Amino acid sequence: MRAMKIIVFGAGAWGTALAVSACARHDVTLWARDAAQAGELHAARENRRYLAGVALPSALRFASGAPSSMAGLAAANDLSIIATPMAGLRQALSALAAHGGPVAWLCKGFEAPQPGGWGLLGHEVKAEVAPSLAAGVLSGPSFALEVAQGRPTALVAASNRADVRDALVAAFHGNNLRVYANDDVPGVEVGGAVKNVLAIATGLGDGLGLGLNARAALVTRGLAEMTRLGLALGARVDTFMGLSGLGDLVLTATGDLSRNRQVGLLLAQGRSLQQAVDSLGHVAEGVYCARTVAQRAAHLGIDMPISRAVVDLLDGTLQPREAVIELMGRPTTKEA
Repeated sequence: MRAMKIIVFGAGAWGTALAVSACARHDVTLWARDAAQAGELHAARENRRYLAGVALPSALRFASGAPSSMAGLAAANDLSIIATPMAGLRQALSALAAHGGPVAWLCKGFEAPQPGGWGLLGHEVKAEVAPSLAAGVLSGPSFALEVAQGRPTALVAASNRADVRDALVAAFHGNNLRVYANDDVPGVEVGGAVKNVLAIATGLGDGLGLGLNARAALVTRGLAEMTRLGLALGARVDTFMGLSGLGDLVLTATGDLSRNRQVGLLLAQGRSLQQAVDSLGHVAEGVYCARTVAQRAAHLGIDMPISRAVVDLLDGTLQPREAVIELMGRPTTKEA
């Protein structure tokens, strides 16, 4: 494969890890909004805040600037990656709206609701602010640290455009990173969003010592909730049996590198939500999108009891043990 010029907008853990992974075969620039952060990354050759202990390759370049600088930088590269949290996606897509692409985002979740509306998935945000942009999403079961360390990982490149899928595969598919193409963008995004909420529930159950049977039940019934919401939003059922559905759910719900799982574990220990979030030092997207998931489901008439229980838990209207009692006390129903 020919070498590409790639720019990654966002120097958090995942953006840094993907930049490190791609740097072995491509010309990669890692962009930070804060010039001081970019300077520190360049000088230390380490992202001490978000990816401590991982050496940044000498070939990795750095840039910084306001969002208004993004379009010019994107124009000088073959592929642009948006590695901001979900809260920054709208601004980034707006800045790149006139760009020819290809562009892909890494964030997983629902956007916070706009006034008078519902929280949107990434592709829905794009449809509002950058409808002509050639874009997609790169998702799947992946802890940033393991990707940066070169451990085997598989991802999904989702777009309704073949050229975007092909660009993502060409950029990131390699010896330690397999990238599968998929055209079901809603399915890939619903999986990436809802698994964070379900990981909080699973972490809570493990923190309360409910056992492996309970964990298996939460993961399985959580997958059913995820699938119901995805189908209502136009996804295909087979996507939820793949990497961005079942794969990402299992990883995030059971892996101790998962920030969302850690939130559940800390809540089970009696920590307040604020204490749990503050102790992480990183964004746990499930905390911010749980209510949006539940609201979107209610609007569509989709039953998501585990997700609702997580919202009540985060809001403080349910205590951890009460959430378990409520879920176990629901009326009987068919599995399918």
